[in-house]
Amino acid sequence: MIKIEIPGREQPLVIDALVLDYNGTIACDGDLIEGVPEKIRELCSNLPVYILTADTYGTVKRQCAGLGAEILTFPHAAAGACKEEIVRKLSNDQSVCVIGNGFNDVQMFDLAALSVAVLDTEGMYAGLLAHADVMVRAAPDALDLLLKPNRLRATLRN
Repeated sequence: MIKIEIPGREQPLVIDALVLDYNGTIACDGDLIEGVPEKIRELCSNLPVYILTADTYGTVKRQCAGLGAEILTFPHAAAGACKEEIVRKLSNDQSVCVIGNGFNDVQMFDLAALSVAVLDTEGMYAGLLAHADVMVRAAPDALDLLLKPNRLRATLRN
């Protein structure tokens, strides 16, 4: 669990689980982005981390081996609904942070306690921004929001 006191808010932001979109968010062309593996390993020591993907490139198991995160794959079709179902199940008893970049992330963003949109090499669906709490320029920056909570305090303060 990660608990972050946000100035001007009555309740702290509590994150019990982290859900990461794979392709375009923490991976580019099927390969993890530099700096991401170390940050995921560190976060796994504080909370459960889930990596969601249709595994377009067939690389997720090899790329994520040894990270400590749970990999959840789903069919290429209806990815948004699959991600929503996963986050909905997790959200029943946990506060979930989601990090993503695509059109198929909108539904899970709407369910999350904290949603972070990533604009990196593969781009970001522009409409996702309307559903995000925070936008960052790269996956390592998104993960650092949880590893260095003062960044979130500054961004989300009232």
